[in-house]
Amino acid sequence: MHRDSFTAYDLHSLKIIIVDDNQHMRQLVRQLLHAFGIRNVREAEDGASALKLLQVFEADIAICDWSMSPLDGIEFTQMARKSSDSRNPFLPIIMLTGHTEKHRVEEARDAGIDEFLSKPISASSLYGRMVSIIEHRRNFVQSSTYFGPDRRRHGHDRSYNGRERRNTSEMALAS
Repeated sequence: MHRDSFTAYDLHSLKIIIVDDNQHMRQLVRQLLHAFGIRNVREAEDGASALKLLQVFEADIAICDWSMSPLDGIEFTQMARKSSDSRNPFLPIIMLTGHTEKHRVEEARDAGIDEFLSKPISASSLYGRMVSIIEHRRNFVQSSTYFGPDRRRHGHDRSYNGRERRNTSEMALAS
């Protein structure tokens, strides 16, 4: 995708937090965001640092790695979604990781990730995930075991009565 292809949206006012323990990856993501016109970017080396930063920085999107210590991307997402002191449990989160096995993608989805992006990263793939968040923001769902974006991407098929049909006690929340 050519740089001019990144003009479908004016993204310059977005505030982004990059959460990754690898400085070079944070720098690469920052450079891509700058190419999209985004200048208000903060960085954190792990999930714990990111949660502290989010107390004072009102990010519009978080881009986080999976493998970090002491708090990894899954734990960061769960705490951002469910912690009583979370400033924005509806924060869109893009998981950027090399862990792309099906069970990992499902685990990220079940933790409350909005979008999943595999490494190596490209400008068009990152831009595409950001556009997906803008154009197709999913409602949030709360149940006894889950809080996060609706895990079903293709709307609600009310005629479906299978084993995994959502329980009526689960409520869709506005994001």
